[in-house]
Amino acid sequence: MELRALHYFVTVAEELHFGRAAQRLNIVQSAVSQQISRLERGLGVQLLQRTSRRVRLTPAGERVLGAARETLAAAARVRVVAGEPAAALRIGTASCAMWRLDRALERLRVSERPAELELVDLPVAARVAAVRDGELDVALVRGTIASSAVTVVRAWSEPVHAVLARDHAAAGEPAVGPHHLDPRGLRLPARESDPPLHDALLAAVPVTPLRRPAGDLSNVLLEVGRDPEAWTLMPAEQLAGFRSERLLHVPFDPPATVDSHVVTSLATPESCVESYVAAFAD
Repeated sequence: MELRALHYFVTVAEELHFGRAAQRLNIVQSAVSQQISRLERGLGVQLLQRTSRRVRLTPAGERVLGAARETLAAAARVRVVAGEPAAALRIGTASCAMWRLDRALERLRVSERPAELELVDLPVAARVAAVRDGELDVALVRGTIASSAVTVVRAWSEPVHAVLARDHAAAGEPAVGPHHLDPRGLRLPARESDPPLHDALLAAVPVTPLRRPAGDLSNVLLEVGRDPEAWTLMPAEQLAGFRSERLLHVPFDPPATVDSHVVTSLATPESCVESYVAAFAD
């Protein structure tokens, strides 16, 4: 039995669609089907019911799914604790300041198990799934996630800033709050783009958006730059190095913060989790 076959099976079980699983794995669909068939033959059970319209887990498939995830997580733990000098540490990143990543790199280089960071840019849901499946060692997530499939530990917090057009009425203020900003002008990216951050921003700031989300962050900033009454919210470190002729950012008043978390596999030793948190913490 190969770890690759288990990985393919877990992916198909999550997607319940061979085509989508193949796209996620970046391989052809026939290769996924072959690996699943080989796994079923090796185990002597049918894991998936396939029809022209749908894919479903069999009762045996449901049992094997949990064990497969545990096996992949254990394999990830073996890689983490192997103790090889300058081992690669695969980190799924949130968009945070490079200084924090640079500082984490230096801290990890002089830790008990030196590591070279390998940064992987993934959407937040895929980032967490990759940690759970052993494809990443660590993920960084702004906001809180509730999951029994991974370990989530708070690592740092950062202030929330308001981003305004330079011709906004409050643009000259050293800090802005609800008394400066019209709730009708608040623009936020669609929640599905980053649910934990979206929820954390709304929990931190006592303002409720009155308009539909404006797509991704690029679309939001475009709208804010074009509308002198529009504004948005962003974590301060996400704005590090921010330069714009049309936009500026200022702290929110009353002060608000967003927590960021380190996410690891359930199989990651506690000492390793502590070292990752210490590397990224303030």
